[in-house]
Amino acid sequence: MDKTLFNRTGPTYESSDGRSTATASCVSAKQNSHPSCEVDRFIVHGSPKRVVVCGGGVIGVCTAYFLAKKGAAVTLIEMSDVACAASGKAGGFLALDWCDGGPMEPLARASFNLHRSLSEELNGPESYGYRALTTLSLTVSESETRTAIAAGTSTLPSWVDGPARSPRSIGTLETTAQVHPQLFTRTLIDRAMEKHGVQVVIAKLERLEVEEGRVGSVVLEGRGVLDADAVVLALGPWSSKLNLLSSLFRVYGLKAHSIVLEPREGSGISPHALFLSYYPSKRGTPLELEVYPRPTGEVYVCGMSNEEEVPNDPDEIRGNPESIGMLKRVAKTVSSHLEEGVARVKTEQACFLSCTDDGVPIIGEVPGVKGCYVATGHSCWGILNAPATGAAVAELIIHGHSTIVDLKLFTPARFVRQKKWA
Repeated sequence: MDKTLFNRTGPTYESSDGRSTATASCVSAKQNSHPSCEVDRFIVHGSPKRVVVCGGGVIGVCTAYFLAKKGAAVTLIEMSDVACAASGKAGGFLALDWCDGGPMEPLARASFNLHRSLSEELNGPESYGYRALTTLSLTVSESETRTAIAAGTSTLPSWVDGPARSPRSIGTLETTAQVHPQLFTRTLIDRAMEKHGVQVVIAKLERLEVEEGRVGSVVLEGRGVLDADAVVLALGPWSSKLNLLSSLFRVYGLKAHSIVLEPREGSGISPHALFLSYYPSKRGTPLELEVYPRPTGEVYVCGMSNEEEVPNDPDEIRGNPESIGMLKRVAKTVSSHLEEGVARVKTEQACFLSCTDDGVPIIGEVPGVKGCYVATGHSCWGILNAPATGAAVAELIIHGHSTIVDLKLFTPARFVRQKKWA
């Protein structure tokens, strides 16, 4: 596939730092070039539901998209840039049945199927690299040589020429797939704006105004107030920065690192996702790492996660040099095609995954605050589960209940009950 495939041009906006960005048209919080776009004069046009979605990651964008399709007048608030954090830096791996047997099973299965439907609707293969994948698990050890590959490795793709052992198929073309997460998120917000009237405002959420137990408006820092019939808080790991949420439950950030490589012969890298148990030299326990080739010819390598304090601004996130160095070693060991020098290191980055104490996303109406909804805590499955999360929240707001997924298991009220029992 042509590497220029994803050099998309589309609506542009001037972000809060003055940069021109090729993505969805937005209203800047700091530089308003058009007076009709001023937030404190925002007018909702002819909809019974005025919904403000806070958070421009994949969860917030999917929620805005499905709300707008149902006729709501939607404004999306994002402090930095659409898909600027984990939604732009994740791997974009999708799995149908990897969450089976746990509370996320119905959410993951519904969302995997929604990804297929959205790909048909939005021309996913061309717009954001949607494609099915074969997925393998491997054991790789730095202490072995490239020739020390065990027998029975004929299932390995030809570009994996390092010391890989015990290859096993863990996903087929029917059960695993991928998207380019940043392009998926931005394609969806572009469509939401162009076809369904969603407005995007680049501004920082200051607080919610709540009267008599019901949310009435959103206050933006230095920008005024947006009235709302409902508010969705899709803040990812930044949920912990909002007192309304942090007083009810804990959402913490898991910092994950990744690199993006451009091999010289990208066309020779077949669509095989690799999940590695990787043994570095002089270390007894393996690292769990992942390698995802993309249709652009790029190869994404990720892992090296640890809990850290989430900064206030996503633009402040920097990768740890030791973690980035390890990912380069992994790439070189797995494949000679991915060795630095043979492949160009296009990106070194880190992002924060939003995690909960019980490992289950938080989706539903905030206890004690009518009209206020939360959708966060999706951990490493945010890209996979975003469509069904967004569709379910849209149904909950518009119809009072969700049919696509039963949200009882994800309710934020579960943490309130736990506190009462403690």
